[in-house]
Amino acid sequence: MVDFGKIKDLYKLQKQAREIQKELRDTEIEARSNDGWVRVVFNGEQHLTELTLSEEALRPENKHELEKQLQNTISQAISRSQALAAEKMKGVMGDLNLPGM
Repeated sequence: MVDFGKIKDLYKLQKQAREIQKELRDTEIEARSNDGWVRVVFNGEQHLTELTLSEEALRPENKHELEKQLQNTISQAISRSQALAAEKMKGVMGDLNLPGM
């Protein structure tokens, strides 16, 4: 026997997930390096939408430091983006009644 209540619930959860995905796509997460050389902006879907480097960062003698700052700043933005997505999805996952949610 088909449980139409469960199907309706799944449809509702799918709709909520699509709404959250759109919200994440439209959300910007910014991160800056401590020295101000690097600024990155990601959306909530973890796509890089903007990258800005200072003139000082582009000097040849700063290559190694710039590489470190890029790595750290991008990692920071991705971590923030992941945390935001997890927080937004927490309610939907809880509605699924999965163990550990």
